[in-house]
Amino acid sequence: MFGGVVVFGVTTIVFGISRSIPVSLVALFLLGAGDMLSVFVRQTLVQLETPDAIRGRVSAVSSMFIGASNELGEFESGLTARLFGPVGAVVGGGIATLLVVALYLKLFPQLRQLKELSRGS
Repeated sequence: MFGGVVVFGVTTIVFGISRSIPVSLVALFLLGAGDMLSVFVRQTLVQLETPDAIRGRVSAVSSMFIGASNELGEFESGLTARLFGPVGAVVGGGIATLLVVALYLKLFPQLRQLKELSRGS
């Protein structure tokens, strides 16, 4: 999961500083792949680690927060683009993503040590 987010952050930075359409397209492709990998792992972990009795409620709350975060992210992106310009906003977002990964690796060592997606892992 963290690897996917790192790919997302690094390729966001590459996209932000790129002046080449082919490089930008490859960066966007890899950015999307990293995002989908992290989403897949995160959603699988929610399904595997949540007790059966509350899985539906947890999934509903998770979906609600994901949807709301997308809307808030769009607002934040517009605001930072206004303040720092589009390149600064994109590169800053990539850097912030990498900082969040570093923080979460420290805060949640059990996720860092997870080696496989299976119930009770």
